[in-house]
Amino acid sequence: MKKKWLWLAVGAVVVLGGGFLLLNNGNRNKITYRTAKVDRGDIAVLISATGTLQAVTTVEVGSQVSGTIAKLYADFNTRVKEGQLLAQLDPTFLQATVNEQRANVDRAKAQVNEAQRNFNRTSDLFAKSLVSQADMDAATTALESAKASLAQAQAALDRAVVNLRYATIRAPISGVVISRDVDVGQTVAASLQAPKLFTIAQDLRKMQVQASVDEADIGNVKVGQSVSFRVDAYPDLTFKGTVSQIRLAPVITQNVVTYTVIIDVDNSVLKLMPGMTATVSIEVASKEDVLRVPIQAIRFTPPPDVLEALAADTTGGGRRRAFQRRPENGAAEGEQQRMMRSPEQRARIWVLKDGKPVPKFIRRGLQNATHVEVVRGDVNEGDEVIVGATTGTQTQVASGQTNPFAPRFPGGGRRGGF
Repeated sequence: MKKKWLWLAVGAVVVLGGGFLLLNNGNRNKITYRTAKVDRGDIAVLISATGTLQAVTTVEVGSQVSGTIAKLYADFNTRVKEGQLLAQLDPTFLQATVNEQRANVDRAKAQVNEAQRNFNRTSDLFAKSLVSQADMDAATTALESAKASLAQAQAALDRAVVNLRYATIRAPISGVVISRDVDVGQTVAASLQAPKLFTIAQDLRKMQVQASVDEADIGNVKVGQSVSFRVDAYPDLTFKGTVSQIRLAPVITQNVVTYTVIIDVDNSVLKLMPGMTATVSIEVASKEDVLRVPIQAIRFTPPPDVLEALAADTTGGGRRRAFQRRPENGAAEGEQQRMMRSPEQRARIWVLKDGKPVPKFIRRGLQNATHVEVVRGDVNEGDEVIVGATTGTQTQVASGQTNPFAPRFPGGGRRGGF
């Protein structure tokens, strides 16, 4: 009796376990499709880049003469006007040089006067034939040489005066001092290049972004295109600009070629500062109020077992030819054939009909990271398109992956029609 009950218990466990496995296997094989609606909206194609904010005109103020900084009249963020005094070098040695050159000019003038008197005296004697032609020529040469020495001394004096004037550093433009690189008592040496003392930005209300655009995208950038960008200092604000220049000089960094694009920016509120890093989006194309589908829709492909089942359905008698490109909305067959001959613009999407995915072929237009424009095709606003699928155990079905051994349907050899 006990053995009988034991066998009955074992049998019940087997039956229940088998039923559970069958039920679980059925749920596991069940596929749930995620859909999204075809809608109307705006599509903008953007190019992303990074750049640095700079003032439109930035001037580095240096010194053409060497010396010690005696006084400073400007500091960081000082607003200056053109010609305003910024700094003063110690003029002691430069003034001494001016005095020396003035003495040389006075000596040269005295030599000219002496040569002029000798020339006049020799001329009178030569007129009376009391001196030779050689004496007359020597007097003439001495006078000309003295005049040349005077001109040379005068030029040296002018140069010394100019150097003394350069000891007073003045602002070449009106603007804001954004950098000061010297302190009082520091010695600056002007040898092969002028040392930088100040950096002045002309007008911070008008700035520009120098963006580095990859060579693959530079062909789509045009002067006049709209630009939006963000900076880390104001993460919630979006700033606007316009492409004003595309520089032809390439910038090569580790075999990566980029081109500098200049973007004019209005900074009337003075929030943007020189040196900020900008994350730039250049709008290369846009359309408003167009029929569009999510980008996931053209990248989705049903699992191989579903494709096999649909293929079998298309080969049976009385079949519903789901994979034919025959239009269901009255579209001309010639239009569908033109779509088939344009693989670079053709895309395939899937819609649910009676719980099964059915392919629809569209001709795409603009495409960005989220949506694709539908130029023409058998879809309407409000249609539900498949964007993904999961199994009964919440296993994600990979979109765009196909079984190489699965049946190939018309137009199905390219992922999403690309």
